[in-house]
Amino acid sequence: MPQGKPVYPHLMDRKKAAEYLQVTAGTLAVWHSTKRHPDLKVRKIGRLVRYLKTDLDEFIDRHLRV
Repeated sequence: MPQGKPVYPHLMDRKKAAEYLQVTAGTLAVWHSTKRHPDLKVRKIGRLVRYLKTDLDEFIDRHLRV
């Protein structure tokens, strides 16, 4: 395995998570600070905010209107 930073493709920063959900990063920040969607889990690594892809997929499934 090459040396350097490990890559965790299942973890997304706020910008990538916002792109995945097709909203803005600002929208995700507001949702988090106002607890608008408490079912959208945020993972903290130190001061960093990260989202698991599986959590985002579950969020989409719960809020999908067909």
